[in-house]
Amino acid sequence: MTSVSSARKRVLVANDDGIFSPGIKALALAIAEIADVVVVAPDVEQSGVGHGITFRRPLRFKHTAAAGFGEIPAYRVDGTPADCVVLGSNLLGRPDMVVSGINLGANMGDDLTHSGTVAAAIEGLALGLPAIALSQISHNGEYDFGPGAAYAAKLVAQVLKHGLPPRTLLNVNVPPVIQGARVTRLSNHRYEDTLITRQDPEGREYHWVSGKPRAEYADDSDFGAVEDGYISVTPVRLDLTARDLMQQVEEYLPEV
Repeated sequence: MTSVSSARKRVLVANDDGIFSPGIKALALAIAEIADVVVVAPDVEQSGVGHGITFRRPLRFKHTAAAGFGEIPAYRVDGTPADCVVLGSNLLGRPDMVVSGINLGANMGDDLTHSGTVAAAIEGLALGLPAIALSQISHNGEYDFGPGAAYAAKLVAQVLKHGLPPRTLLNVNVPPVIQGARVTRLSNHRYEDTLITRQDPEGREYHWVSGKPRAEYADDSDFGAVEDGYISVTPVRLDLTARDLMQQVEEYLPEV
């Protein structure tokens, strides 16, 4: 585990909801109390894009004073959340940490595989940086980001002090009303996809991908913690190798 010294550090803040999202503004302002912050975010919403990287067209990188971050430098990118981390780290200097969020809505269980919020944090791991992804659940469609952002700043300070193992991030989900915090595992929370087919006014078919959530309720899971009113903090390691199956596959591996 690599730790970071206690001197004031630089944190790159990104998201997938876009630079004008109230979640990223609350997060950046809270972290600015304990670190030097730079914001680099998509110019439009990029939810669900996963870990996409743009390499077949040029990217635009523009300072955006109108986003309302005050003295915090803020830039918008016409690309994905991962693009934002790549450009921010290369054009503005290497940060000490990447923090992504606060996302409007949860990112739990299998949601991580398509989350742009988590992808920005993963891109931080690719650069060898500690990273946190933060998401929040609304209360009747309304968000109060203050308490979650304040907790995020405390968590950032701890990670900057103690570090994280290589290729490991913290995935954090904040409930509408906070009772406390728990270290959790990823649940089996997922969506069962369905396809809705309709016709436009000219009789041509179009399709909507929809789905119903399927969640696992367990006290030690991220979904269970959030349902109980606790902030869920899940250490996520980016190692997809099924090591327990390597010997089994070796035994039946056909010859070339």
